[in-house]
This record gives sequence, C-alpha cells and structure tokens, in this order.
Amino acid sequence: MILRSHYLHKLEKAINRAPIVSILGPRQVGKTTLARQFVGERDAVFFDLELESDRLRLANPELVLGSARGIVVIDEIQVMPNLFQTLRVLVDRPNSARYLILGSASPDIIRGASETLAGRVEFVELMGFGLEEIGAGEWRKLWLRGGFPRSFLAKSEEDSYSWRENFLRTFLERDLPQLGIFIPPVTLQRFWRMLAHYHGQYFNASELARGMALSNKTIRSYLDILTGVMVVRQLQPWFINIKKRQVRSPKVYIRDTGLLHALLQIRDEDVLWGHPVVGASWEGFVIEELHKLLRPYGSYFWATQAGAELDLLFAYHGRNFGVEVKFTEAPATTKSMHIVIDDLNLSHLWVIHPGPHTYPMTESISALSINDLLTLPGLVDAQSRR
Repeated sequence: MILRSHYLHKLEKAINRAPIVSILGPRQVGKTTLARQFVGERDAVFFDLELESDRLRLANPELVLGSARGIVVIDEIQVMPNLFQTLRVLVDRPNSARYLILGSASPDIIRGASETLAGRVEFVELMGFGLEEIGAGEWRKLWLRGGFPRSFLAKSEEDSYSWRENFLRTFLERDLPQLGIFIPPVTLQRFWRMLAHYHGQYFNASELARGMALSNKTIRSYLDILTGVMVVRQLQPWFINIKKRQVRSPKVYIRDTGLLHALLQIRDEDVLWGHPVVGASWEGFVIEELHKLLRPYGSYFWATQAGAELDLLFAYHGRNFGVEVKFTEAPATTKSMHIVIDDLNLSHLWVIHPGPHTYPMTESISALSINDLLTLPGLVDAQSRR
C-alpha cells in the first residue's frame, strides 16, 4: 500500500479548520482507502451509502448522527444528497462530531455542498498517484498506466490495460447516471474517444460538432461534464495587453494518461513510443504532474497567432514562472522561449524533458529532467526570493 502522506497532512489541517471535510475525486481513485488511512486508530464510525444496510441506518439521520462523536465518515454521499441539510444543523451544535464526506466529483454535488454547507465545509481534491508518492524513478510506468491505484499496481501491463478498459465502460454506463448525468453511454464514449485525439490541442467545438452531427452547444456541454467529473482538464489561455493576436480557445487534456492510452488503444510502451500522440501524451503527463506537485491557485497556457507559445504559466508570490514540455532528451533554446520570457515577464522558464540531465540553458532558462521534477517547488521558491 502506498501511503499518501501529502493528502493525509492536508486532511489533518482541513479537519482542524472545518467541521466537515469533503474528499472529491473520480471513482476508483482511492478516496475510501485514504479515509481509512487517515482515521487509523481514531474514534470513528463509517457509513457506505452504496450499501442498503447503511442507507437504512441513516433513515433518521439527525437521530443517528446527532449522538456520534469523533469522526464520522460518510462514503458516496451523492447517493443521499439530502444529508447536506442535516449536517448543516448538526455541526452548528456544541461538541459535534467532525465529518469526513466522500463522493465522486459531480457539479450538482459540489454546488449542493457549497451552498448548503457554506462556511462549514472544506474540499480536498484527490487524484491518482503522482511522482511525489511513488518516486520519480517510476515515471515511465506512471505515464503509461496512469495514476488510478488499481491500474498502476496491476501485476502486468495486460491486467492494467484491462482494468482501464472496464473503468471506461462502467464509468459511462453506471457512474455518470448515478451522478444524475443521463447521456447515452455510446454517445459520450464516442465523444470521449474523439476528444482523446485532441489531447494537448486547442478545443474546436465546431470541428467536433461536425464529426458527431451535434450542435456546438451540446459538444461544449459534454466537455464541461467530463471536466466536472475530473477526467478532463481545460487549460485556459492567459491574456495580456500586448499588440499581438493571442489564442483564446482552451487546451484540453485527458487528465489521466492511462485513460488516454486506453481510449487510443495504446496497450504498452512500445506502441506508445511509436504512436503519433506520444508528444501530446508526454505534455499532458508532465502538466498533470506539475499540478499535483505545485498545486497552483491558477494555471494557464499562452500562445499567439504568430506561433510563440508557453505550455504552462503560473504565479508564485506575485512573480510569473513558465514551463515548456519537450519530448526530447536534449532540448535547446528557441526564439519562442525568449519571446515568451520578455512578453510575460517571466522570472524563470523550465524546459522539462525525459532525458537524464538537468542543466542551465541561459540565465533565465533551465532544462529540467523528469528525474529531477520533484525538486521544482524548491527551485521556484529560490527564484521567487531573488
């Protein structure tokens, strides 16, 4: 079992601040396992609302939960959204228990919790394993299989791929309807597979709409659904007031590269390295790992119609930093990099690559090996103090 230390520490701080902590994430990402690791030997009671017996136990929730002490864990809370109102009443009482609620990411659930439990709930977003948890030396395996625990820990590549194929099917056929999303699974599966071919590219609703014989509005709603359930990332463009035409469409990424590879029927590393999407897959993998590692409050890409582009822009302590992702073992500086540094006033730009060496390229540009990615937070902090 992989101990998810960062999330455990984050939960500890959150539950000391708020009476209710909500762990949100896609299905099968490890929310229940994390909750059990966090509770450990503490005084706690569990309710799994996928079990009829536990739903019956909560037929009178105010009576049952009102006498609870310690930590109350409620798993799959989206099954009984009416519990939010009960929890609001209970946590306002003195000496109330602390609540750890778990649920698959659903826009309706998040909105319901935010509105009903305003000022009482803190959200913790949980995604699959990252390099911070498994070690940078495992990046090839993580890139191919993705971070879902059962996929990453599978005994063989065949078992991992089979799990992901089954996940895609059950996610569309069972999980989304349970979240109140009723779109024919065949339609949404076709859209998801088509979107996989746009991974790392600008979102073009019109092109996808023509391919599926649907309206632009419908296509955008499908994208928002997959974004809301945390399987797709929309990276928004950054705008600055310069005299250049800038790209305004978001870039789209399948957040877990294991799912991306299953959608594209990439079964092993040999197929991946020879596939046309390998560069885009690598870019998405690195960008998702950076979000897990840096946890920025805001992140963007930047591009102009003339071709200057930055894969990731984020701010830290009031200063802008940039990341370029290159699928080459020995990246070199480009004209675009210097344009980006000047136009965006970057304090530093890192070029992240799969090669073995980290080295300075110029005073303001560094090549950073994926093997050294875990050092990036310290490098950002050091640059911000200059």
